Amino acid sequence: MQDIKKTIEEISQKFDDVYISLNIEDKKIKLKELEAKSTDPDLWTDPQKGKNIMQGLSDLKSEIEEIENLKENILLVKTLVDEGGKVEDYVGEIKRLEKALHKITFSSFLSGPYDTKNAIVSIHAGQGGTEAMDWSSMLLRMYLRYAERKNWQTKILDSTSGEEAGFKSVTFMVSGNYAFGHLKHEAGTHRLVRQSPFNADKLRQTSFSLVEILPEFEDIDLPDIEIKDEDLDWQFFRASTQGGQNVQKVSTAVRLIHKPTKIVVQAQSERFQVQNRNIALNLLRSKLWAKKQEELSKTKEDLRGVYKPASWGNQIRSYVLHPYKMIKDLRTEKETSNTERFLDGEIDDFIEAQIRML
Repeated sequence: MQDIKKTIEEISQKFDDVYISLNIEDKKIKLKELEAKSTDPDLWTDPQKGKNIMQGLSDLKSEIEEIENLKENILLVKTLVDEGGKVEDYVGEIKRLEKALHKITFSSFLSGPYDTKNAIVSIHAGQGGTEAMDWSSMLLRMYLRYAERKNWQTKILDSTSGEEAGFKSVTFMVSGNYAFGHLKHEAGTHRLVRQSPFNADKLRQTSFSLVEILPEFEDIDLPDIEIKDEDLDWQFFRASTQGGQNVQKVSTAVRLIHKPTKIVVQAQSERFQVQNRNIALNLLRSKLWAKKQEELSKTKEDLRGVYKPASWGNQIRSYVLHPYKMIKDLRTEKETSNTERFLDGEIDDFIEAQIRML
């Protein structure tokens, strides 16, 4: 019984320590703001904006309930333990409390200014030709499976298929609470070594794909970034993605060029041009934010918690499937030989290790 009492006291103390850093009162204020927005009669004038607000409301409400429920359950178990009883009555509940505390403690590391945002993920095939394009499709599946395990929503925004296999590039949205916070450190070059399935000799080949992660922004999020109409060059074309006959016959797809910076973004996932225009603007807003962060980081080398654009020299992880099986993160030194499970989206341990290291 003394061990049980000691364990529950440790859980209670750890929870009290992390509770302060979770800023629960700020979250409750934000919840009230979202509840007010959700009652706006013009909420669904912009369907995507309305969806984001309702998703944010649901996620934040669940987060607050999870924290408050853990607080109540710790107090309840602590009271029951103090009143005595059989040790085996508390073992299962304490394990559940420890698991919930671990999850909430990890959330306290996600304190960046944009960590709660949705994530815009782009994967670009690099050196390796068809092999690299196939590698890009493998990474796409890995991240989609990871998002599915987290109960996040995903949507392909734009893609350019390879001639033989995979993608030259693909961009997709991950919608969920703390999606950007979880995924932002995946930005960088991912290296694959395997027997190539694209030649008769099945030679071992190395290929690269570049992953870019950006937070999704709306106009109100970045008042200091001004996008002027005269700086925009809009181009429209027929979508190449699946989406029904309307998408294929009408110029619903959008290409947007920002003249001052030469940044180009595309969106072709939606059936209507106006929806793709809104997506393109959000993509551009995120790209402009990233460019600004890059400029700031050049003068403030110790800047923490912001996006750092990936480059070909920024290899973050190596995936070896032949002659042995090993995935190794080059920043945390974390590794696994269970490559099948990792490529099926079970990447939480690697993501958590990187976040905890910073």
